[in-house]
Amino acid sequence: MRPVICFGEALIDFLNFNNSQDGLLTLKEFRQYPGGAPANAAVAVAKLGGKAQFAGQVGSDSFGDFLEDALQQYGVDTSLLLRHATANTALAFVMLDESGDRSFNFFRQNTADLLFAQSQIDNSWFAHQAIVHFCSNTLTESAIADCTLALVKRAKQNDALVSFDVNLRHNLWSSGAADIALVNQLVMASDIVKFSKDELAYLAEDNQQQYLQQCLASGVKLAIVTDAQGDIFVHTQQGQFTVTPPTVHAVDTTAGGDAFIGALLFGLSVNQDSIIQNEQALGQLIQFASHCGALAVTRLGAFPALPVFDEVAQQWPANMALPTQTN
Repeated sequence: MRPVICFGEALIDFLNFNNSQDGLLTLKEFRQYPGGAPANAAVAVAKLGGKAQFAGQVGSDSFGDFLEDALQQYGVDTSLLLRHATANTALAFVMLDESGDRSFNFFRQNTADLLFAQSQIDNSWFAHQAIVHFCSNTLTESAIADCTLALVKRAKQNDALVSFDVNLRHNLWSSGAADIALVNQLVMASDIVKFSKDELAYLAEDNQQQYLQQCLASGVKLAIVTDAQGDIFVHTQQGQFTVTPPTVHAVDTTAGGDAFIGALLFGLSVNQDSIIQNEQALGQLIQFASHCGALAVTRLGAFPALPVFDEVAQQWPANMALPTQTN
């Protein structure tokens, strides 16, 4: 089994789970959850039975203590998690609408995750044919973006499989919109890329089909386009196909995409990369990942909402191979 290293931010999600009335005031009530897309993905891998590591930095504060403990509780190796002496742990306040969709308010100025330095990356990370996963929140400021570029370069030099969940949060960028050229530089340098439908439209600008062909020509082995609970579009160098995810009633979409990408990385970690070239096997793996995402959105929060393997297996069609079976 290959280790999966998830690099980036671990932060506190304060989830607005209820409102209460105090006189004339409506007070929002928040519950503290561990979060951050790369941290969620690491937990998703670990809860399915994979070998997950989280690489990033939190503060030497009570929030950092909480995040380190939470990662360990769910089986994530935190030997690459660093603690900054003075910078705070990042915070996010998450509002949910009636359909479970989210809006975010981030408190992430000069926080510990943004101060992770290139010098803290070591070649030992990439031993044992590691899979390296990251998201775009480590591209929002120049120093951490340079660190992410260096990480991807080192990973490729050491024959690691590089995964990029685009996961754009435009309000984290100083301009109010993600830097298309920078994000695309990382897209073209990755082996696996996951976009939402909206992210693809934003990054492709004019011609989505031409853009996806450019991705594949640059060396991307697998490009996945998701559309909430709509069909998942899969593009490889061998062709393209769609997968229909299960329909569920979503109560909190916070961990849906992270559950999906974590399950995909778990499947790749227990199989050879050649699964990407096998449409039937890859389709079953993406169907498995979509089941994981569907389960996650029926529950509140991130780490607790992510499914364990047996939950998915109980709902799995008897005639389809689970990703623990080598293809």
